[in-house]
Amino acid sequence: MFWTIPTIMTWTRIVAIPLIVGVFYLPLTEESRNLIATVMFVVFAATDWLDGFLARRLNQTSSFGAFLDPVADKFLVAASLLVLVHLQRTDVFVALIIIGREIAISALREWMAQIGASRSVAVHMLGKLKTTAQMVAIPFLLYDGPLPAGLDSGVVGLWLIWIAAVLTVWSMVYYLQKALPEIRARVK
Repeated sequence: MFWTIPTIMTWTRIVAIPLIVGVFYLPLTEESRNLIATVMFVVFAATDWLDGFLARRLNQTSSFGAFLDPVADKFLVAASLLVLVHLQRTDVFVALIIIGREIAISALREWMAQIGASRSVAVHMLGKLKTTAQMVAIPFLLYDGPLPAGLDSGVVGLWLIWIAAVLTVWSMVYYLQKALPEIRARVK
């Protein structure tokens, strides 16, 4: 099921990456670039929920879709974090924590699948909370402007991205602890 509606929606998240990055090179005001990038990120990030919903609803789930969906999410988040580091709206340390964790846990999941222990690192609520925190923080940081009630989206985004970084480390520790018995059994 390579070209189903849900899979095409997942592909749009990957295609969105150069579009979101490219916005910051357009001859527009900073406020316009920020708003366009924020709206694009929110729309494309929403496809993460929608493609899963449609895949189940239309009975179009596939192993390819299950593989591509988290990859698209990770690409979108990593590219957005790199843009935010470049714009000096988040710390490189945060980006390294988040991107490094994604690489480490993806490798761990691949290894666990190869040894038949993928259930030990199945997606957990902590991982979902981490993803939600990232997906909420990034638009605030991309927008980087005033919000109602006198709030600044950059400040709100900065708090949220640090919360996401803490959840990132916490979820990585959780997955490593779950995999530790299998790791110990294989390393001996």
